[in-house]
Amino acid sequence: MDKKIYTVSRLNQEVQKLLESGFGTLWLQGELSNFSRPSSGHYYFSLKDSQAQIRCAMFKGRNRFLDFRPESGDAVVVRGKLGLYAARGDYQLIVEHMEPAGAGKLQAAFEATKRELDKRGWFDQENKQPLPALPQTIGVVTSPTGAALRDVLHVLARRYRQADIIIYPTLTQGASAAPAIVRALQTANRRAETDVLLLVRGGGSLEDLWAFNEVAVAEAIRNSRIPVVAGIGHEVDISISDLVADLRAPTPSAAAELATPDTSSLQHRLSSTTRRLHRAALGRLGSSQQRLSQQVARLQLRHPQRRLNEQLQRADELEMRLARAWQSRLQRHQSRLQGLRASLDAHSPAMQLTRHQARWQALDSRLNVAMSSRQTFARSRFELLARALHGVSPLAVLDRGYALVMAKGKLVTQASSLAPGDEISARFSKGEISAIVKSGNTSEQ
Repeated sequence: MDKKIYTVSRLNQEVQKLLESGFGTLWLQGELSNFSRPSSGHYYFSLKDSQAQIRCAMFKGRNRFLDFRPESGDAVVVRGKLGLYAARGDYQLIVEHMEPAGAGKLQAAFEATKRELDKRGWFDQENKQPLPALPQTIGVVTSPTGAALRDVLHVLARRYRQADIIIYPTLTQGASAAPAIVRALQTANRRAETDVLLLVRGGGSLEDLWAFNEVAVAEAIRNSRIPVVAGIGHEVDISISDLVADLRAPTPSAAAELATPDTSSLQHRLSSTTRRLHRAALGRLGSSQQRLSQQVARLQLRHPQRRLNEQLQRADELEMRLARAWQSRLQRHQSRLQGLRASLDAHSPAMQLTRHQARWQALDSRLNVAMSSRQTFARSRFELLARALHGVSPLAVLDRGYALVMAKGKLVTQASSLAPGDEISARFSKGEISAIVKSGNTSEQ
């Protein structure tokens, strides 16, 4: 009997072919588990239900098209093909597409819209309009057949009957609900016949309330010139319309309560205000009477004759003060004038010329004295130097009988420097002669 023996690699290849051809592309729903994002950008995770799980891989070329960020614990629906990871011999699902499952998808869309509008500043408190304290006309945007309208009307009848109520009927569920709500809000703003708008709807699932998460409805609320109070669903339900509205109420009934004051409270406030007004009127009357008495007393004190006498006395005082001030000012000006005259005299050209002449004469006298002294000193010094010069002068030596002998323009100091026949000249103290050397004696004495 022949044995058909496989290698492990071949077996895995055959199994992989069977998996890929036997199932093809399939859709699978479950919960994400062990979700990881390595640096390669691929997604690796397990998809499980209450009894089993399967390993999955979603490569970077596919997961970059996702419009949400998957995490472990998310319920999702995936599309892919079965394959085999030969290295471990594990079969796995190669995911090509992923989307949130059921309500999870709507919740992801809600979160995405919420993030986008929050970036635009549509939820900022500074953009909210204040509600009127005593609205005269209240508009209700809701379904005319819903329980929310009955709840609102019941609350208004109990709390605030004096207000007029205008209903703007609209769909609140389904594909046509969002455009209908937008038209109702726009109609209310165009007519401008209400002081506040209540946008209300009873509770329901996320799918039932989805119209209030549409961006078009949020934009209509934001553009409303009339303040909008949103009361959509139950207290746990929060919609985009709740966040954009000027005020959010947990329920439709609460929206009616928040938009209106309580009649009994108003009556209490009215009674209290009446009593306060009465007390204020009595206090004001007493104050006015006291003030009148004070004014009469002041009027008597301010009698025209009294005031005239005071004014006359003040005029006399001012006249005396003026005379003293004028006299004081005149004295100051006279004193200043005298000072200026003295200063002018001191700086007049004649005085300056006199001072300059005296200074010039003094300088001239000092110059003459200095020149005479300088000349005397120079003459004495010259005579002294002349005598000293004469003492060392060759001419003085000549006067004692000596002569200067010159040969060929040079002074002769030794007889040996002359030869017979040389022409010489001899200079005496008085006069000069020329001679010719006949003989000489060169021996030293």
